[in-house]
Amino acid sequence: MNKDDLNINVAVTRQEASNYPEEKPYHPFIKYPEYLLDAVSHSVNYSYDMVREGLKVLGLDKKHLNTDKWNPLGLLISPGESVFLKPNLIAESTKNDRDSWEHVVTHGSVIRAVVDYVYKALNGEGRIIIGDGPQTDSKINLILERTGIPAIQDFYWKKAKFEIEFLDLRNEYWIEKQGIIIDRIKLSGDPRGTMKIDFGENSYFAEVDTLNRKYYGAFYDTEETNRHHTMGIHEYLICRTPIEANVFINIPKFKTHGKVGLTVNLKNLVGINGNKNWLPHFSFGSPKENGDQFDKSGAKNKLENKITLLGKKLLLKNRIMRLIAMKSTSIGYKLFGGTQKVIRSGNWHGNDTCWRMSLDLNKILLYGNSDGTFVKNFNRKRYFSVVDGIIGMEGDGPVAGFPINTGLIILGCDPLNVDLVCAKLMGFDYQKIRPLARSFDDGRYKIHQNAYNDICVVSNIMQWNKPLFEISPRTCFKFKPHFGWCNHIEI
Repeated sequence: MNKDDLNINVAVTRQEASNYPEEKPYHPFIKYPEYLLDAVSHSVNYSYDMVREGLKVLGLDKKHLNTDKWNPLGLLISPGESVFLKPNLIAESTKNDRDSWEHVVTHGSVIRAVVDYVYKALNGEGRIIIGDGPQTDSKINLILERTGIPAIQDFYWKKAKFEIEFLDLRNEYWIEKQGIIIDRIKLSGDPRGTMKIDFGENSYFAEVDTLNRKYYGAFYDTEETNRHHTMGIHEYLICRTPIEANVFINIPKFKTHGKVGLTVNLKNLVGINGNKNWLPHFSFGSPKENGDQFDKSGAKNKLENKITLLGKKLLLKNRIMRLIAMKSTSIGYKLFGGTQKVIRSGNWHGNDTCWRMSLDLNKILLYGNSDGTFVKNFNRKRYFSVVDGIIGMEGDGPVAGFPINTGLIILGCDPLNVDLVCAKLMGFDYQKIRPLARSFDDGRYKIHQNAYNDICVVSNIMQWNKPLFEISPRTCFKFKPHFGWCNHIEI
């Protein structure tokens, strides 16, 4: 298979009866010819089998298929290189149920399958680093326990004397109660440090600089967010390890999202940041005021905005005010409406902020160097994607939605092409999802490498084994979008 075919092809494997294995560290249940490490599971591991089938369907290293020499990722990875694996580890559970988590994060069984084929390509020489920057109030120890990542690390060290690193890329952990951040604990973050990148005129924010929008990031300190995104300046604090890695493998979850419609590869890059408050998530006000915080202007929204802005300033400066705010949060929801019923914080299809940040991050990853410079257009970072869609999330994603068992693994070498396939399979119109539609913009650092009609799905499901534009929506799922996107993006 030539490189162009590899870029435009996206593999989709489906196993309707699939579920996640429970036995850690998620060994395959068959000793495949190419498998190096002997240990097998006594129970079925659909995840491993589906990842393997996807690599096979994609046509990787077809010459050696079903032999001990089969090395499907050998085209991307060479011995001695460093490979960064980026799962979606946003939170330890859904907001609706603290014991429900399998539709929230990338499952460890999918991570394990990817690790095995990366290790095969490295031939035991080089580095595998698993890393993410979860939501700042998420409990990393519980995430690791549930995903089984430490068990994978332990197995590899005992069996092969091969160290797999895990990095929590966050610079802070926040203690939150009743929606109020009451304390911030400093974390070490990326051991290789961070780098400040000013994307300047190449940023998607540059085209709206003259509107003088006031952005909200991830914390009460809105001044910090807006210092880094102002006229002609668009700065990001990026972790060095994913940028310095020779190969980046994204292992996102198949989910809907309140601010960008869906979160797969493109949105998953929020986790490579050293400071999430540098990331604009929405702009204050309604479209009438050049904002996207609310969907419409009104006296009630304006009052909420004034109270919110004043409250955030007080919360930033005064710990006592944070404790008072905890007691009054429920009053605010009664007055202005709950977050799962009222459009606020940019959680709707009119969000004109979050997609810009997401696409900036993708350009930085694809073309950025660790010294803050950028490579030329034809020399993008080597990239691969394995989407965990065995159990996805619909509704109020990314952390308050509901599970949908789709039984899917989606693989490909191009993040945009994979996301476009995911949107179609969810039943969404990509042209109504700005991070997807605007990824086809031309410019100095292009995200797209081909036209939409060039994308070809290769699948074990007959009705999907065809060019993407020919796949009938009737054969796809009908995901319920986030309520702020309902009746807007469905095909």
